Amino acid sequence: MAMSAEEEIPAMAQHYLVCGIEDCKSNCQFYCNPCHQRLCERCRDEHQESPDTKNHQVFPYKQRKPKLPEEICILHPKRNVEILCKECNVPLCAKCIFMKEHTGHQLDDLEEKYAEKVAFCRTEISKIQEYYLSTSQGLKKEIKEDVMAIKNTMDDIRNSIRAEADSLKELVDKVTSDKLEQANKIEETLLKTLNTQEKTYEDYTEYLEKLLRELHSYKSVANFRIVFSDDFENLKIQSIPETTQPVLPVFTAGQFYKDDVSKLLGSVNFPNTKPDNRRIKLMETASTQLKLTGKQTRRDVEKSAMKQTLSLSSSVTKVKEYTVPGVNRVCHISSGNSGRLWASDAIGNLVQTDLQGNPLQQKKTSGGSEGYHTVTQDGDLIYTDRKNKVINRIKQDNTMTEFIKTGDWEPISIHSSHINGDILVGMIKDGEVKVTRYNKTGKEIQNIQRDNKGQELYSEPHYITENINGDICTSDYNKQAVVVVNKSGQHRFSYTGQGSMFIPYGICTDLLGHIIVCNGYPGNNSLHIIDQDGQFLSLLLTPQQGIRPFGVCVDDENNLHVGQFNTTKVTVYKYLQ
Repeated sequence: MAMSAEEEIPAMAQHYLVCGIEDCKSNCQFYCNPCHQRLCERCRDEHQESPDTKNHQVFPYKQRKPKLPEEICILHPKRNVEILCKECNVPLCAKCIFMKEHTGHQLDDLEEKYAEKVAFCRTEISKIQEYYLSTSQGLKKEIKEDVMAIKNTMDDIRNSIRAEADSLKELVDKVTSDKLEQANKIEETLLKTLNTQEKTYEDYTEYLEKLLRELHSYKSVANFRIVFSDDFENLKIQSIPETTQPVLPVFTAGQFYKDDVSKLLGSVNFPNTKPDNRRIKLMETASTQLKLTGKQTRRDVEKSAMKQTLSLSSSVTKVKEYTVPGVNRVCHISSGNSGRLWASDAIGNLVQTDLQGNPLQQKKTSGGSEGYHTVTQDGDLIYTDRKNKVINRIKQDNTMTEFIKTGDWEPISIHSSHINGDILVGMIKDGEVKVTRYNKTGKEIQNIQRDNKGQELYSEPHYITENINGDICTSDYNKQAVVVVNKSGQHRFSYTGQGSMFIPYGICTDLLGHIIVCNGYPGNNSLHIIDQDGQFLSLLLTPQQGIRPFGVCVDDENNLHVGQFNTTKVTVYKYLQ
């Protein structure tokens, strides 16, 4: 479909804009501003080679200057406006400038000013299309996700309320059963006492009946002499036995009200925290947006361009080597964007140096031979404190705060995402192990613990990192594997080495999605590199090279920094070509 020269191209549609040269039907890519002519690549070359037009300014079509519309002057209908009075801000024709009301006023080329206005509109359109619309649509999607999260949360809360009520009902039934049993025992005791009393009177009645028969026999003439005997003289009726009346139990009703029951059960409340504002990404300047496509930043473009040219080298080249003072070995390295890195050993020494090994600052921590520190997108240091179960943050002005409290869980390893700033933490508690994701403000947003079959994913996640596709890569010492899950927490694969003993330690990824991991098994020390799908690619370092790699990271220049287990040195290699 052909379009007019000045028709704007909507950002999301497909169009075929033809060259404006007669009989040329090629795709228009360029625009001659003086001629206001659409040009394809071939016609542009001919246009710039022609003696008449070789000095014309030819630009990519999207950067063209718009042609000034033919607008008739209100005061001089035979002339078109082509001049702008800057002070009156009105378009004028060549005759208008001699009018009294414009005497001494500054004048501008109307076409140039019109081009500026159109350029401004294009910039604002670009902002709306590339930032405001996408950002607002993203926030709208986030709200829909929040709606689902609220529904799921409230369903869980309702289930918890019902479960708690069922538990209370079970307790009431148990207490009721116990009280009924108590009543049965009281009744049994009272009846037993009354049965004993009844037997007493039965025996006494039997005695009286026997005595009556005996006395009746004494009235017989045959027993004449007996009535004068001593036995008769001693005859005496036994007293009626005394018994006690039972004391009947009484029931004292319990004193309870709805509020009492409510206090026994849990309640639904909002936590005592202010809601976080939704994160609205920062907009690049308009000029940058015009130069970059979509949502890319200049750094993204540079990285993308670099990815097109870089590949894994067949061998590594040693660039330099430097010593980290204040440590007894280099177990973990984390670097930021400032040409500085942090290195730690197995006894809690954490040292910051520049890339020449010059010490900048040193801290004593409770960390050991694990990846317990990381540098955020803002350049802050974050490190775990297993002993106190907190994650500390040290800002660039050297102020330290308790950033995250992990409750009963011991934080072992940590990584700050270069994609979105999330914090990934490997944690352990009473034999349970998980990876927890926090956002940049320290809010817990995800827990990863088991695979789809309910099996534990981790045993001891000593080192953790994130790949360019969002995969979470964990170096698990006890499992003797690199465990990789996607950003949703679904298990993708586990890498267990290449046949020989594999004990993974330090781990990192690069801009090509490679996963680089140190094998710390004595005698088989090496540096493995696998792709983002778990396929083995190569050994970067082998035992024959005399290096025992332990901690590893990649800097902004795509150099590989390898910390050594048996020395205090970091060796820097070029491994991409």
